[in-house]
Amino acid sequence: MRILYTILFSCYATFSFCQSNKTAAPIPFVLGYVEQLKSVELGENRTLNINLPEGYNAQDTLKYPVVYLLDGSADEDFIHITGLFQFNNFSWIDRVPKSIIVGIANVDRKRDFTFATTSEDDKKLMPTSGKSDKFISFIEKELQPFIEKKYRTTSSKMIIGQSLGGLLATEILFKKPSLFDKYVIISPSLWWDNGSLLKLNPEILQKTFTKKTDIYIGVGKEGLTPGNLPRVMEVDANLLAEKIKKSESKNVNVYFDYLPQEDHATITHQAVFNALRLLYPAK
Repeated sequence: MRILYTILFSCYATFSFCQSNKTAAPIPFVLGYVEQLKSVELGENRTLNINLPEGYNAQDTLKYPVVYLLDGSADEDFIHITGLFQFNNFSWIDRVPKSIIVGIANVDRKRDFTFATTSEDDKKLMPTSGKSDKFISFIEKELQPFIEKKYRTTSSKMIIGQSLGGLLATEILFKKPSLFDKYVIISPSLWWDNGSLLKLNPEILQKTFTKKTDIYIGVGKEGLTPGNLPRVMEVDANLLAEKIKKSESKNVNVYFDYLPQEDHATITHQAVFNALRLLYPAK
């Protein structure tokens, strides 16, 4: 379960030099590690891609925030999101704290990122859907404890999710808000189940909610959603932001970001860059 593998991506250091007419062998470019976590909640093994910040030392006392990245497979968002954090950690930028990045590789995102729907059209569109409750339990009961036991972590936890991942991040925010203190929600698929999440009255809206929580909601020029009722992605994202802005809690902050130059396919990278700037104001 805890066997550690080095990720040897196809990206290699390609520089070479000539010495006595010989070319040096290519050197692997190591980006992180792969952990295999056996999940009882999901009944399967899950792959985690881990990037540790520069200078991380398991033997010292320094601890780091953790960023949990949905769609965190090596061929999805793990590499470029890790790059954004590395860029923002440069000493001449120093915008965000050095962080541990945990990319959760997908098995069936349609199953894991959606709750049960009453829409027959939704069920036809995604036959395996409706198991987000198990995935959230996996995060809460298995993944977070595993990371916190194995790595040197602070109590600060961020989740990043786009599209169906944004739907899941919103569901967690509304149903289990204490799992994270920073939410990066990008182009959330709030059309799911005819927009039922937008009808909830979650704990974060109540005056009694005391956990400091920062939320970024980003959306591009994306247009109509695939649901069976006519909905517009930009409108739903804005409705979500406006709903949260009405929170009576002084501990909830929300930032809405409209990116008209981006669409559903291109938004993630720019949105996360913007989110880091908003969630971590200039020092």
